[in-house]
Parts: sequence; structure tokens; C-alpha cells
Amino acid sequence: MPSKYRHQGAFNPDHEYPFELSRGAIDLSITCPGCFWLEKAAGVKKQDSIPFTLNSNTDVLLKRDQDQYRGERPSPIMISAGLEHLRPFAHPDLELWVDSMNFGKTDRHFNTLHEATNIKFGGGLDDVFENIETGELHIVDYKSTSQDGSGKANPDPLDESFLQPPTDPKKRDFKAGYRRQAEMYQWILRRKGYKVSDTAYFLYVDALSRGRNGMLIDQDPHTAWMEFEAQIIPYEGNDSWVEGALFSAKELVQQEEPVPHADDCDKARWLREASTAKKKY
Repeated sequence: MPSKYRHQGAFNPDHEYPFELSRGAIDLSITCPGCFWLEKAAGVKKQDSIPFTLNSNTDVLLKRDQDQYRGERPSPIMISAGLEHLRPFAHPDLELWVDSMNFGKTDRHFNTLHEATNIKFGGGLDDVFENIETGELHIVDYKSTSQDGSGKANPDPLDESFLQPPTDPKKRDFKAGYRRQAEMYQWILRRKGYKVSDTAYFLYVDALSRGRNGMLIDQDPHTAWMEFEAQIIPYEGNDSWVEGALFSAKELVQQEEPVPHADDCDKARWLREASTAKKKY
């Protein structure tokens, strides 16, 4: 669909085409309705962020690992994780499903039209696993981290506990967005007509530095390697909240006046402090 026919950016009530909202936009409407309103109702351009190109590159390489076995048999890491009944899902539109920047371009991309709100909701998933025996599909998300690089004395195990909220209620739950993402993508894939499991999988790679002498290869000092621990972590999702979030997002963009920011919104905190700031010395 040509861009002139697409309803993107800020919400226009007079636009006849469905309003496109990404997975990230819906997540923002949950974490800070005020920031969501500024961007999607008032049309305030969000701040540019530093692109995580190294993380994106690990996503590309991990998908290529799975592409070698796609539609045929389980990959070695699946077998090692006891998931011999799965294989990387083969579908002619998979490369379109991965394309997050153009999720609303065609119906073949990863999106669904929510008729009740006239919202075209979508995003770009990382991968899909298929149950060889039942045909049931599993959302897959690739994640990269470095617990060694974070300065943690003892790295957390890459198991189900790694995705759960922190035990200390004062700590921010940075992985909540990961869990919501999996559930949103489960909801979209179901709306596209597929049988989808509640179990999503996070294929995590954790960069290691302890006990390593360096990155450069002596025989070719212009080549460097980084070693990772790799694990598949299951997550039991529940997408029952997703449709309600679309209704809430539609209500937010229809508000005429600014919407309050979340209490823990860093942007709102900065604005509050900046408005009353005085020189200290």
C-alpha cells in the first residue's frame, strides 16, 4: 500500500484508513500514557535513541542459525534443550513478518486489523518455532546480554527465573516489556489464523568475559571473536490483556488534553526538575 494511503504517525480522526500502531507503541501506552499521547496524539517527535546495532546483528545471526534447519528438523540447540519436537517454522511470508519497520505495509506483513478500534496493530517478530507433531506455533524472541559486562558478581542462570520480575520491588522490571512483547505477538499470530501455543521461547545469548584473555585472533589480529553462553528459555504467556490495551490506546489518542505521565517516567521527572532548577553555586 502506498504511504499516502497509510494512517501513520499522529492520529487523525478524519483519516479513512486504519491507524497503525506498533507493538512498541502499545507498550509505551502501558508504561507511560503521557509519552504515548505526546507522540501519537500531539505528534511530538520522540527523541532519537542510540541504535543497538550489535544486538540487532546477533538477532540476524541467530536467525541464520535456524534457517539451516527451517521446515525440516530441529536445530542443535533445540535438541540440546529437549525440544526435539520443534523445528524452525517455514513460511513464505516469514521475511515480511521480521520486517518491523514496514509492519503495516501489506496484509502479508506481521499485523492484524482490530475492527472495533480501526487499529492496524503489528510489529516485527524474530522467529517462529513449529511443533512437528501438532503444527502448533511458538513465538520466538532473540535476546543478547552480557552479565559479565554489567559488573554482576554472580551471573543469573539463563532459565525461567531470568525472565521473571525482580524479587526486590524497588528495582525496575526491565524484562516486563519482553514478556508483553511475546504475548502481543501471540495475539497477532492467533488473529492471523494460526494455532499458537501459550509457550513462547527466548533464545538468549550472554556474552562472556570472565576467564577470557581477549577478543583478537593472534593468527589474524584484524579478526575478533566474542564467546556467548546460549540457552532457550520458555515463557508461558497470557495474551488476554492485549485487546483491552488497544481500546485504551484508542481512547488515549482521542483525548484533547495532555495525559498525565507515569510516576516513574524518566522524561517527566527530567521536565519537572528542569522547570524548577536553579544554579547551585
